[in-house]
Amino acid sequence: MAWIVLMLSGVLEAGWAISLKLSEGFSKLVPSASFLVLAGLSFSGLAWAMRVLPAGPAYAVWTGIGAALTAVIGMVWLGEGTSVIKTLSLVLIVSGVIGLNLTGDGH
Repeated sequence: MAWIVLMLSGVLEAGWAISLKLSEGFSKLVPSASFLVLAGLSFSGLAWAMRVLPAGPAYAVWTGIGAALTAVIGMVWLGEGTSVIKTLSLVLIVSGVIGLNLTGDGH
């Protein structure tokens, strides 16, 4: 159950990161409020999951999911552009998170 909460919290991390971008420096109310709610939920889920999961792999999964999903959303919906190097870098992030989990204390 902790892994599921952690992965959902990683998705929420992408949500708050995109909300932060759309808030334009907290000058827009709805994205600013969305940021606060999503960040609170994301950090709460991370904290809950880390009660039972090892810190290193848990944090790596949370940030990996958030970073990779934020980058994909930026490229697909925010017009940030794509390239072979960006795509390869995303693959490396995901591979690194998987590698940390395969060699972590919990396995």
